[in-house]
Amino acid sequence: MTTDLEQAPANPPEPTEAPPKLAAGPAALIGVLALAAALAAGHLVAAFVGIKASPYLAVGNAAVDATPAWLKDFAAGTFGTADKTVLLGGMAVVMVVLAVVAGLVSRTWAWPGQAIIGVFGAVGVAAVVTRPDLGQFAVIAPVASLVTGVLVFRGLHHAALAQGISSPSRRRFLFAGVAVGAGLAGGAGQWIGSQDAEASRDALGPLVPTRVAPPIPPDADFARLGTPTFLTENHDFYRIDTALVVPQIPAEGWRLRLHGMVDREITYTYDDIRRRPLVERVVTLCCVSNPVGGPYISTAKFIGVDLADLLNEAGVRPGAEQLFSTSADGFTAGTPVSTVLDPGRGAMLAIGMNGEPLPIEHGFPARLVVPGLYGYVSATKWVTELEVTTWDAQQAYWLHRGWAEQGPIKTESRIDAPHGSVPPGRVGIAGIAWAQHTGIAKVEVRLDNGPWQEATLSANVTDDAWRMWWAQVQASPGSHTVTVRATDRSGYTQTDQVADVVPDGATGWHTINFVAQ
Repeated sequence: MTTDLEQAPANPPEPTEAPPKLAAGPAALIGVLALAAALAAGHLVAAFVGIKASPYLAVGNAAVDATPAWLKDFAAGTFGTADKTVLLGGMAVVMVVLAVVAGLVSRTWAWPGQAIIGVFGAVGVAAVVTRPDLGQFAVIAPVASLVTGVLVFRGLHHAALAQGISSPSRRRFLFAGVAVGAGLAGGAGQWIGSQDAEASRDALGPLVPTRVAPPIPPDADFARLGTPTFLTENHDFYRIDTALVVPQIPAEGWRLRLHGMVDREITYTYDDIRRRPLVERVVTLCCVSNPVGGPYISTAKFIGVDLADLLNEAGVRPGAEQLFSTSADGFTAGTPVSTVLDPGRGAMLAIGMNGEPLPIEHGFPARLVVPGLYGYVSATKWVTELEVTTWDAQQAYWLHRGWAEQGPIKTESRIDAPHGSVPPGRVGIAGIAWAQHTGIAKVEVRLDNGPWQEATLSANVTDDAWRMWWAQVQASPGSHTVTVRATDRSGYTQTDQVADVVPDGATGWHTINFVAQ
């Protein structure tokens, strides 16, 4: 016997409702906005704890340090001084792509995208805490970035799902607000992080050397014939360094610590250096990465103090071999102590360039300038520490990457004119030659592998600077090649053997093509 209850049909199960899901476009945009907010927050906080703690820059610096020498050479050769811009741009593209992926895999639930944004933040934290040139509070910047990124992703995701597709205007307003806020925060961080150094430099006024460099004679260059001007304007001076962001160091906060194998450790302030008798010297600097015929060479009047005087005050101990210099951005270089102490060398701690305080991108407040050595062993910018030591005790930045221990500049020459097509007949050829601290004695050119003919040299301002040259060749209609070679004051003629820039500078004769028509 059955009861009415037993005979009643069971209630059918309620159909389960699918969870709400974001459209692909808004989901991808959430990922990108969360990334932008994270980077902006980190950059803003970094303005107060050290701009290099900005996660984007810290990761970029870590990438630079981890890049093998061959790849750095390729980047420098391909992109020149824009290599850092290319690196940062490439990083930005990769991060945006990953942020889009974070949004697309989170169209229903926020946690996958939060996890990806969190990984971004963790990478930034790791990059900052492993930097030897950042203080203990620097980690606040990437932590702020991580927290902001996760919270913004979660907040935008929740708001977008709650509003649904029925209120696209509210969603657009929210997204736009986050984008504007991120832009303002990032811009504020950039502005705050760069103000102190600019204001400090502007307040210094002109630098007046006690020992002024001899005046530059009017025939020091053949600029009207195609050579560079003898002195390079500060804004045109080549820049090669490892800094993704230019260090911003106010003069009043700068300190130079001189220690190591010395009788007494000394710390100098900017005022200590500026109050000393200043000397002005004309010096041509050249990068070891300069290929044959390359552009990474410039000349300026540097103002500063004799580096040997500072070392002698500290008292260099017997057995010292290397002056190990450290930059505010963590870069290091090793210069032979014997070269620095050579009274005829003119090694300087420079604080001025072409009559004004060093430009910030060229080392303000102070840098090293050692004539006759490639920059990677002699021209540390934003220098904050000098350690007198041995070669075995410390290895500088580029030595770890396969470059030579010592880098004397090689005798080289370059053709700067003509370019393209010229009328047949007498054709002017012009360029530069250099053999810093040895000096150029002769330059020769030849047309189409014919006999060498001696070029006319400009006035010799100093053996520590480049020298301009000019010649004429007889060119018939058609295509031609011109080759140049230089001989220095020691009697050495530059070799025609082609060598790469690694490990100690390129060699070979520079040749150009032109058409007479």
